[in-house]
Amino acid sequence: QVQLVESGGGLVQAGGSLRLSCAASGLTFSKTTMGWFRQAPGKEREFVAVIGWRGGSTYYADSVKGRFTISRDGAKNTVYLQMNTLKPEDTAVYYCAASLWATTTDGPNEYHYWGQGTQVTVSS
Repeated sequence: QVQLVESGGGLVQAGGSLRLSCAASGLTFSKTTMGWFRQAPGKEREFVAVIGWRGGSTYYADSVKGRFTISRDGAKNTVYLQMNTLKPEDTAVYYCAASLWATTTDGPNEYHYWGQGTQVTVSS
């Protein structure tokens, strides 16, 4: 049974930082593309970042480029999202997702497994 468990969300002031973690189990982590998405109230789920199988390929949404960094630790089967210079518009529930495709994709329909989400709130 595949499980993705996010942690690290919380309340932070604008300009601050948070690091989200997503621990994966029940899948071959080294052959899984991992992504982060977010969903704000009243809005559709949107792509944030993705990292390829070996971590050499990353891709970011324009809205977070230069502020967020995605990384993965194969020894811990964990993917991270380091979020710096946070803005109020980053407030959302953040979801970890796993894709069995080898390509780094930003389409939510390309992901096979999802975590339960972690709330990030950025105050102004």
